[in-house]
Amino acid sequence: MTQHTPLERLHRAIPGIRAQLARLWAILPDARLVGGAVRDLLCGRAVADIDLAIPCAPDVVMARLKAAGVKVVPTGLAHGTVTAVLDGRPFEITTLRRDEETDGRHATVAWTHDWREDAARRDFTINAMSCDSAGVVHDYFGGKADLAAGRVRFVGAARTRIAEDALRILRFFRFQARYGHGAPDAEAMAAVTALAGMIDRLSVERVWSELRRILVGPHVVLTLGQMAGCGVLVHVLPPPWDIGRLERLLACGAPDEAVLRLAALLEGDVQTVARHLRLSRADGTALAQARAAPVPRPGLDGAAIARLLADDVPRDLLWRAWLAQAETLGAPDLTWDALRRVLAQTPRPVFPLGGRDLLAAGCVPGASMGQVLLQVRQWWLAGGCTASHAACVAHMRSLLPAGPEAAGGGSG
Repeated sequence: MTQHTPLERLHRAIPGIRAQLARLWAILPDARLVGGAVRDLLCGRAVADIDLAIPCAPDVVMARLKAAGVKVVPTGLAHGTVTAVLDGRPFEITTLRRDEETDGRHATVAWTHDWREDAARRDFTINAMSCDSAGVVHDYFGGKADLAAGRVRFVGAARTRIAEDALRILRFFRFQARYGHGAPDAEAMAAVTALAGMIDRLSVERVWSELRRILVGPHVVLTLGQMAGCGVLVHVLPPPWDIGRLERLLACGAPDEAVLRLAALLEGDVQTVARHLRLSRADGTALAQARAAPVPRPGLDGAAIARLLADDVPRDLLWRAWLAQAETLGAPDLTWDALRRVLAQTPRPVFPLGGRDLLAAGCVPGASMGQVLLQVRQWWLAGGCTASHAACVAHMRSLLPAGPEAAGGGSG
């Protein structure tokens, strides 16, 4: 079978990339592909971002690109990163760096011309490789062998690398789930166990960003079990958790939604976790709604389905159904699938009455209007949300007293 170099694989996978990279390398001949792009090309995975590094200061990189007519954006000059845009495709280009000082969260960096020195500051050997314009892979720490063997191994001493940035604890588990085979690296596990408390020093936004990726990644149940077993998970999520319920959710075939999986994992108050992780309003609402009532179950008739949809958006109802199936069954089931299909395909009923209808009937704005609307809506719900606007108006009028008092005012 023909063996393709990483560059050949990239050229075959992404239309137009050959010419764009050729133009970049004509301007910046010392640049190399780095990090995830090299790793994923070597193991035949799709490449999301194409990042490059170069032994030139960022101002020199910008000057060369501008002189060649390439659009360039100073996206992260403090970290030596600029973004070149060719035919609408962004390429991040970062100057080689070395860490001057770090406090476990932030690093002060200096530029370097030494590729090995730059590679040495990366987290894992599989992320420390680079590929030049000739297609040659430069591998200073055995990343290619580790990738082939399914080993996720820190560059250098695991404890030292974690002390530089505690987020690497969570990144270790994320990469182990995606690229590892068999038991995790013993040195890495000893280090994450010993230094798990460092996670408390990280911003919760960074923690949630990594946890979200773990939740939707492969082997999530195994990974969370490993994190719990070595004392890491307790620094990420307030206990208690129910990893078994999450496993049952996956067994049902539920979608890979991070917040849905988080709702299955949590045993305690979801609002506490939402505050702890400082979830966005959208994620916090989704988490709360996934665990709210009512919960749809198989056997509901059309009227009951309509009533559910009148009060809740389909996604919330679908997620509740997935969680209920995980709780009660924990396996695929055609009746639950049919229920979700109906929930997803049934148009949401819209209550046809509004305040203007009451005003047209002579009601004076005030609390009484809201009470009448609520009564009519309850009647509309009880009938399966099928009553027309005219029918709702007629029912509304039947609730109003005759005469001037219908307006809610009277002479007093």
